[in-house]
Amino acid sequence: MPTSAWLVALCALFTACGSSTAQQSLSLMPDSSADGTAAHSTANEGVWEHGLGEGFRRGVQSLTLSAGAAYGLPGGDERHDLALGSLAYGVMLDNTMGQDHWYRGNFQLRVEAFGGKQFSPRNEWLIGLTPHIRYNFATGTRWIPFIDGGAGVSATSIRKPDLGGAFQFNLQASAGVQRFLTHNVALTLQGGYMHISSAGTSMPNLGVNCLTGMAGVSFFF
Repeated sequence: MPTSAWLVALCALFTACGSSTAQQSLSLMPDSSADGTAAHSTANEGVWEHGLGEGFRRGVQSLTLSAGAAYGLPGGDERHDLALGSLAYGVMLDNTMGQDHWYRGNFQLRVEAFGGKQFSPRNEWLIGLTPHIRYNFATGTRWIPFIDGGAGVSATSIRKPDLGGAFQFNLQASAGVQRFLTHNVALTLQGGYMHISSAGTSMPNLGVNCLTGMAGVSFFF
């Protein structure tokens, strides 16, 4: 076979092989069509139903670390000032409710373990465990406000003239906001009210009443 014929045959072979390899490479590439876009979108949404700030998915969990202080209010014979810290675990109870309404959002069950120290009028200790129900408003932004309420049990060394025993109950109500830094990490600020008393199981039972302010960080997964 003449040399020119060999060259033509080799060029044809290389062209056919190159076309086949390119087709195989394209078939192995991630799909950039609608399905690929949807998968990428789902990965980015993570804990959200329709994107950041658009409402949480049912079953999304959270861990929150917080620290702050409580300023004593009138109610007993003394005012009680406290330094506090807490660790809370939460889970979203359902998908986003109230679509197309101003109150659109999610109910969340939270369990909070907290502890701290009374630094005025005397040094005393305090711990507690409190279930909470929180409602997170879906704003469509990185800012997610919430309202929160809970009731639980406490133990403390605070005694007379306002409390009469170590075992106490606590009631809490608060409101705050979470500012999401990423799709699943948020800074949290909240203020509220806390009441501690024995419900008559020990005397005296004038109670401890405080305004609370807490700051923390939350991780959603």
